[in-house]
Amino acid sequence: MDTPPFPIRTECPPGSCVCQREALLQASAGDLRILRLTREEEKRLVQRLEQIDSLADLRHMQQRLFEQLGVRLTIVAGTKEVRSLRGIAVLVHEQPGLCRKTRQAIPAAIKKGMERHPEIAYALLDQGGLFDGV
Repeated sequence: MDTPPFPIRTECPPGSCVCQREALLQASAGDLRILRLTREEEKRLVQRLEQIDSLADLRHMQQRLFEQLGVRLTIVAGTKEVRSLRGIAVLVHEQPGLCRKTRQAIPAAIKKGMERHPEIAYALLDQGGLFDGV
């Protein structure tokens, strides 16, 4: 397959990642959107996620990640009592072409943003709860 008409992420060193980048490039029907996330773009994304300031902003970024890159992100409160940000689960679903380090950097950036603005975590915990819609 020819290379896409847009800049793509450089490959990781052999053995350090399981992103299946080459298999994605070889597949004729693969979703190549994730390859648009170059290392420079990843840095910009992480900075943007660290700057979230509301639950609406977080949900907007979640939607944009899916629309532009095909990245599915799940953010939910843990099944047991949540006493800190550790109880909030931020999961980046696996997909071909998504680097392992990126899958770790996105949740870390989101939690950093929540630490700066704890009201995001409170609003997330309130979703569907007693005070939702009040």
